[in-house]
Amino acid sequence: MTCSVEAFFDKTTFTITYIVYDQESKDAIIIDPVLDYDIASSTITSTSINKVLDFIKGNDLNTHYILETHAHADHITGAQDLKVKLPGAKVGIGKNITLVQSTFKDIYNLKELDVEGSQFDILLDENEELVAGTIIVKTIFTPGHTPACSSYLIENNVFTGDALFIEDFGTGRCDFPKGDAQDLYVSVHEKLYDLPDDTNVYVGHDYQPNNRELRYKTTIGVSKSSNIQLKQSTSLEEFVKFRTDRDKKLNAPRLLFPSIQVNIDGGKLPHAEDNGKRYLKIPLFGDL
Repeated sequence: MTCSVEAFFDKTTFTITYIVYDQESKDAIIIDPVLDYDIASSTITSTSINKVLDFIKGNDLNTHYILETHAHADHITGAQDLKVKLPGAKVGIGKNITLVQSTFKDIYNLKELDVEGSQFDILLDENEELVAGTIIVKTIFTPGHTPACSSYLIENNVFTGDALFIEDFGTGRCDFPKGDAQDLYVSVHEKLYDLPDDTNVYVGHDYQPNNRELRYKTTIGVSKSSNIQLKQSTSLEEFVKFRTDRDKKLNAPRLLFPSIQVNIDGGKLPHAEDNGKRYLKIPLFGDL
């Protein structure tokens, strides 16, 4: 059995959502879906979700799981919307999501937030094999960008989320709470780069440096030899210094605070209040 991969690019957040499926059995999983959110009008729409659904339904696929590589800071997940519209599909994430939940519970003062990961249908352990019909998914913990990042290995394909990007862009930032450049180095250099060189790498974002065309697929071999931030020959000290210095210059993601509070809660939107409207919490920083 050879899996097929369909990619969907959200230009607003530079996010790639993937459907991995078996053309014969029709089994499928979805990785990192996007719920569209316009911050100016605070409006959510399902444009990106509908593209995924159209493909699923058009190919008569049976979706077993909706997997998150991590709690995203740049978009709201569409996992719950898809779960409702795809009966039987379960939402999964790496078990270390509990570390992120504990951290951001205090930042948002979310007193009722459960920090044991119960919002997700399945919490995945490292090297655990998840069976989705004829599709076998192996979870590889790849922390650094966040402490709870996972990559998913399916046959000769690895979906790296925000750990490893196309070689002309590099790697994910490590300046979020409990992010760690040394952890990311180990995740990429000692784990992902230990995979065979011909392993296909499907990245979580493509920021299209120098206005090049969209790319979301490379290989482990090319990454090891050509990644501008972390080659196989790059030392730990070199990478940590580079990543730390660079991260100090980066702005916070535009959708950081709207996204995280929803994503750590399994993608569940806040409950409607007595006026029928939902509200997001945005913490304020600085002195007045």
